[in-house]
Amino acid sequence: MPSRRKSREQALQILFQLDASPQPVDDAIAVYYASLSDAAPDPFTEELVRGVTVNRDALDALIRKHSKHWRLERMPVVDRNLLRLALYELTVLKGAPAVVIDEALELARRFSGDDSVPFINGVLDAARKEL
Repeated sequence: MPSRRKSREQALQILFQLDASPQPVDDAIAVYYASLSDAAPDPFTEELVRGVTVNRDALDALIRKHSKHWRLERMPVVDRNLLRLALYELTVLKGAPAVVIDEALELARRFSGDDSVPFINGVLDAARKEL
């Protein structure tokens, strides 16, 4: 079983694919695993992807509420899905805020631009204070 960090990374990649090319969640997960040479099903990755997908409207409403002057549709796809992923962990899975936010920022540093880290931090911190 991969680490939680690796599971989050995999979930982000699948969510990116779903956002770029809408398809059934199970298909996106299967395509992701098929693209890896050493793929093994990861229950936490799949829980994150399915949970974000089911709760997407509520998560998007939270993002809209806490992202001042940014329309969800104009956000970079990585940032939008990273916020969905972290907010799902915070609101539904009740993850430790410090851990969830730190992991989101690490993923932002790895997969997004320099301006994304403070933006994601600001949105998640504002949501954390509300929660």
